[in-house]
Amino acid sequence: MCAALDIHDDVDADLLLDVSRVVAHEVERRAAPVTTYLIGLAAARIGGDKEAAASAARIVTALAKSHGAPQQGT
Repeated sequence: MCAALDIHDDVDADLLLDVSRVVAHEVERRAAPVTTYLIGLAAARIGGDKEAAASAARIVTALAKSHGAPQQGT
């Protein structure tokens, strides 16, 4: 698919699938595809390399895992 889309960078598909799984289970299944799109968009804006994608994925994973967690002070 990368060749068809003219993407020449390494794409960590496992990372994206892991984030999708976390989002699907912790937030909502329908949110997973949109989330991976947003990770790609964010990665492109903060450098466009593999580390930028990993950084965006870490942020999203942390947000997804905290989704629904009890808020402090409530």
